[in-house]
Amino acid sequence: MEKSSVVVVRRETNGDDDEGREALFSQLKALSLELLSLSQTPRKDPSAIPELLGLLRRAPPSSLQSFFHYTLFPLLLLLDGAVACRRSQGDAVVVSDRVAEGVVSCLEELLKKCHVGSVDQMVVVMKKLTSGAILTPSEASEEFREGIIRCFRAMISGLVPCVDGSCGCKRVPGWPQLSDGSDYQTQVSEYDLGTGECLVAFLQSHSALAAVGHWLSILLKVADAEASRGHRGSAHLRVEAFMTLRILVAKIGTADVLAFFLPGVVRQIVKVLHVSRAMISGAAGSVDALDQAIRCLAEFLMIVLDDEANSSALCISDDDSKLQKHESAHSVLDQLRSLTIKSQGQQSNELTETTSQEIAHEKSSQKLSGDSFHVERTKEWLEKTTSHVNKLFCETFPHILTHPAGKIRWGFLAAIRGLLSKSPRSLKGARLVMLECVCTLVVDDSNEVSAAAQETLDHLFSERSKYHVESDISKIFSRLVERLPKVVLGNEELPALSVVKQLLVVTYYSGPQFLADHLQSPITASRFLDTFALCLSHNSAFTGSLEKLLADRPSSSTGYLPSITELKVGFRETARNHSEPDQGKLELSQTTTSFTLPRMPPWFSYVGSQKLYEMLAGILRLVGLSLMTGPENNGSLAVILDIPLGFFRRLVSELRVKEYNGEDWQTWCNRTGSGQLVRQAATAACILNEMIFGLSEQATDTLSRLLRKGRDNKLISWEVSWNKRAKTHLIDCVGKILHEYQSPEVWDLPVDQTDQHNISLHFSRDTAMLHQVIIEGVGVFSLCLGEEFASSGFLHSSLYLLLESLTYSNFQVRNASDSVLRLLATTSGHPSVGHLVVANADYVVDSICRQLRHLDLNPHVPSVLAAMLSYIGVAHEILPLLEEPMRLVSQELEIVGRQQHPNLTLPFLKAVAEIVKASKNEASLLPDQAKLYSDQVKTKATDAIASAQERGSDFNVEEWEHILLELNRSKRYRRTVGSIASSCLVAATPLLASTNQVSCLVALDIIEEGVVALAKVEEAYRAETETKETMEEVIEFASLYELKDYMNATDDGADENRLLPAINKIWPFFVACIRNRNHVAVRRCLNVITRVIQTSGGDFFTRRFRNDGQDFWKLLITSPFHVMTPKSLREENKSVLRLPYRTMSDSPSSSSIAEVSSLKVQAALLNMIAELSRDKRCASALDAVLKKVAGLVVGIACSGVTGLREAALNALRGLACVDADLIWILLADVYYSLKKKRGLPLPPSPEFPEISTVLPSLPEDSQGRFLYVEYGGRSYGFEVEFSSVETIFKKMQSLVFADQMSC
Repeated sequence: MEKSSVVVVRRETNGDDDEGREALFSQLKALSLELLSLSQTPRKDPSAIPELLGLLRRAPPSSLQSFFHYTLFPLLLLLDGAVACRRSQGDAVVVSDRVAEGVVSCLEELLKKCHVGSVDQMVVVMKKLTSGAILTPSEASEEFREGIIRCFRAMISGLVPCVDGSCGCKRVPGWPQLSDGSDYQTQVSEYDLGTGECLVAFLQSHSALAAVGHWLSILLKVADAEASRGHRGSAHLRVEAFMTLRILVAKIGTADVLAFFLPGVVRQIVKVLHVSRAMISGAAGSVDALDQAIRCLAEFLMIVLDDEANSSALCISDDDSKLQKHESAHSVLDQLRSLTIKSQGQQSNELTETTSQEIAHEKSSQKLSGDSFHVERTKEWLEKTTSHVNKLFCETFPHILTHPAGKIRWGFLAAIRGLLSKSPRSLKGARLVMLECVCTLVVDDSNEVSAAAQETLDHLFSERSKYHVESDISKIFSRLVERLPKVVLGNEELPALSVVKQLLVVTYYSGPQFLADHLQSPITASRFLDTFALCLSHNSAFTGSLEKLLADRPSSSTGYLPSITELKVGFRETARNHSEPDQGKLELSQTTTSFTLPRMPPWFSYVGSQKLYEMLAGILRLVGLSLMTGPENNGSLAVILDIPLGFFRRLVSELRVKEYNGEDWQTWCNRTGSGQLVRQAATAACILNEMIFGLSEQATDTLSRLLRKGRDNKLISWEVSWNKRAKTHLIDCVGKILHEYQSPEVWDLPVDQTDQHNISLHFSRDTAMLHQVIIEGVGVFSLCLGEEFASSGFLHSSLYLLLESLTYSNFQVRNASDSVLRLLATTSGHPSVGHLVVANADYVVDSICRQLRHLDLNPHVPSVLAAMLSYIGVAHEILPLLEEPMRLVSQELEIVGRQQHPNLTLPFLKAVAEIVKASKNEASLLPDQAKLYSDQVKTKATDAIASAQERGSDFNVEEWEHILLELNRSKRYRRTVGSIASSCLVAATPLLASTNQVSCLVALDIIEEGVVALAKVEEAYRAETETKETMEEVIEFASLYELKDYMNATDDGADENRLLPAINKIWPFFVACIRNRNHVAVRRCLNVITRVIQTSGGDFFTRRFRNDGQDFWKLLITSPFHVMTPKSLREENKSVLRLPYRTMSDSPSSSSIAEVSSLKVQAALLNMIAELSRDKRCASALDAVLKKVAGLVVGIACSGVTGLREAALNALRGLACVDADLIWILLADVYYSLKKKRGLPLPPSPEFPEISTVLPSLPEDSQGRFLYVEYGGRSYGFEVEFSSVETIFKKMQSLVFADQMSC
């Protein structure tokens, strides 16, 4: 609420201190004499002025009033001199700015504490102040001109009503009615009101009208002059001018006096409001000045257009009211015109000639009574005046609403409240505009403004008969609905946001019955929803301003500073975002997730902000809420929902016709109107989602926080009576919508641009946005229904659709699916999405199996299966349910299946990879569990047998039967895990020979995981066997033969030997993968072979390396940097390895592979040799080819190929663990042969032969003069280099051979 201004009146008492008065008089006398001398010699040191100012501030008003005339006289003399020297160009006495400003400060302080004694005295002071007020900025300083205005304000502020009850001063407010602070507080001493003249009545008389009009013009011109100066203008001076103007208007306070000045004052203040639209800084953009101007305009109109003051004009009557004649104003006019003014410029002329121009203009435009300033306020005058005022309001008010300063909007609201309270009938034409403004401020960003606006609206609705709000609201609603598409699809957001706010508030405060009645007619309802469909349509993406597009698009200066335009737009957007609260945002937060539903549709971001969409969505939510509010639900919601659902049905119908005619997607998408159908369906989905969401508790709470600010209103109730009938009706409506949402034709629309679907980019984006909005709708419906979403069957029908959407290439669709899945998990009471899927796994797996049987119709199901297993991370929990899907997947990965659906091979492999990963995780837990259970059974059996032997106690049959059942259960689960892992291996093994690199790599991952899973399964089997043997002992000892039937129930075959048979089938495909020479696949294959051998042991691979090892060792024969000559090619029947940029060989089979890739393959093979030879369990795999491998590795280590030196050294160290003597002989043979037997070490004792006799002696011209060549065979490009030989030999001597010699 506004605070009222205060006048503190000090009463004079007979008990004043005489000594204090004498002391004050003596000080004033001395200072006054100095001021008089200063007026004659102004260049004298003006120290008396600060002393006088301090004295006036300290002196009490009661004592100072006695010496008012004594003190006022020298101050007025100095003021005259200061004004004269600033206005004249002649020999006038110069009064410095310091002196002039000090004089006006003293005069202001004096007028604050003392009252003017008579009319004559007030006229004199006004005359002096008027001469100073009309000085231009070029003539006087800002401080001096501001001080003059403050002096005038202090003088009129001290005017108080007289004691005469019949005086006209009692009928005026006396102070600004919209005062919001203590700026107008002043202290004056009370004088004898019974004997003096009433100065307030004098201001209201026609004798003072000319002076009043002159001051009104001066104050307005001063404010306008400061605004025109731009950044040089004074905002404080403008504020003082408007504050003084408000007090002057309040002191006059009668419509009879102020009506004459209404056109000029209103026009000038409206000009101020218009200028503020373009100016955001300087004096013209001052927030305080604009606030004062708005309040001044409202207070002026509240007095002149007051309904009570204009009751005769408002009533329907033929009698003209007789107006009282007033005295002539020529006396005051003569005094004011007697002022000698010498203009120094055009601006001075405008200020000094204001009175004559304003009065002449007003006389020519108004009907005057004789020669007075009185206006006959007839019905015609009132209609003409209010029409102009209404026009100005319509042009000005909408722009004030969007002002960023909350203080402006607060003052604007106060102005509207005052006008609606004082002039509801006089301003009936502007009442709609003012109500719209109040509605906008109800959802203002400032909580203070919003709460006050809501209080105002509540008051208006509580007195509907007085303010005719019902008819006004109906008119406003219709007008806003018509304006809505134009402003939303325009290029300015703030006007659109203002209109949408108004419509939201009008809809809410009108109540649900008003909206339900409006939508009762099918034509009206269809037109209403079509309006919102147009506002939310994709067409809005092309109506945003260029600045909005710049703000939304990625920066054009990536890596550099943004452009100037982008910086400006970003600054405005940031400021706007800071001013917008998040109270309309519905956020569901968990400990690990945070997401918002419903979201703004992606195509709407170009036309407006999230705030604009929240307001539009709020209206749609109220539509859905109004159709369900009330004691009885007649099914009108379902009828209204059929309007947007019609767009979905039309799209589905067109798609079915396309399928019937056998058209391809490219033809259908290029047909005129097809894209429009998709866009209309997306917009309809957005509308449906918001209407249904309006029925949720979240939406109701948000609207209540936004529009009620926590206050209850018994007149408006939007609560829904959720009885059984209403709940059933809502479920039926949701089911109807989901039926259209889940139409297969809608989800068959292509989203990806592929060779099969050669469609345009914009059409695929439209389809993706349609799917995104549909998916978010599923989440919205779950929010509304809560637990009943699952009990009604909607969860089961939607879960597979959401999992399928996780495989989309469009990120927005995947993100929406992820958010909705998390939301469904939360609303269903599950801690994660994985638990949600596990709880409904039977429905999901059943849908997958059903679609796997018809891959031609459901080619996306492999990707769905893979995404589901990888996303939810609970494949191990639904592993028993995956046997049938795995069987169907294995069939599709066979030769026939791959030929029928070659594009599904990779998705199927990814699904198998997820399944085998889950199998490995489960299998890794089985051995420990089986071992622990076996130990527990053994302990229990030992204790039971000992107890029976010592005490002769009987065995508890039920307990051992339970143990046996638990053993059988673990057997079945182990066999299930083993069966699934075996199926994965069988399905992936043929793909090892694939030339497709990605398929081969995924298959290798499956093999690695599957082999580990089978090894763990067999380990668990061995622990179960021990448990079984313990159980047999117990059965034999206790003669529990009836338990043998339970024990043999699960022994349906010897299926426990799974690992080695599987590896036996995999090995040929390993060899085929090596032969394909795909370097990435070969490196991965060598790594997998190492893991497989480490898992199963090396004995099984001894014969396999002997038979098939040649394909491995071929990788180590030729150096990547060796160029094969034609002669060597003919001898070896090999092709040349070339880089792509080198000349190709004549052989068609030659490959173009980079040397680095070949080096990586050879390094991977050497690392495999090192790892296998170091592991005693795996080293036996190389027994049959040890000399061959050792020779090849020594040859590489002794060559000049430094890129393989570390890998070769690692391999030699590993081979030395198998046979160190062999490695030493091969290295020593090369090393000492190259040293030509110089520096050979002596034998440790005479009984040992010399090294030269031990080493083989081959002819130097022989290609195989070294022993490693005899063992490993001939190689190409690995020529022996002594520096490499010496380095390798010394490192091996220090790392390996020295330790063995010491042993």
